[in-house]
Amino acid sequence: MALHHAQSGELIDIRPLGPALKDTPSRALVRADQLEVLRLALLAGQTLPTHDIERSAITLQCLEGAAELEAHGKTQRLEAGVMVYLAPGVPHRVVALQDCALLVTLFLDRA
Repeated sequence: MALHHAQSGELIDIRPLGPALKDTPSRALVRADQLEVLRLALLAGQTLPTHDIERSAITLQCLEGAAELEAHGKTQRLEAGVMVYLAPGVPHRVVALQDCALLVTLFLDRA
């Protein structure tokens, strides 16, 4: 069975999950031709290894918890309410300092 992705005009709940975060998998919320939005759930200590997305600018917005972002030769803390933009092809790594949820938006260049 295919996962549900929001359609144009559909409301999407991105409020903090609190204790339910531990049992909530990461999932895509929206998939469209040039846009993908997902909620990335990481438990404390989990790492998203260094990678880049060559043909997509991205934003990472911390919804709850805290994570560490390594990009552009520096390390920055992402906490609830903080968002960062990364240009296409920027290598980055994310480490969960606490259980956290990040709203990831990819601006896809499928040309």
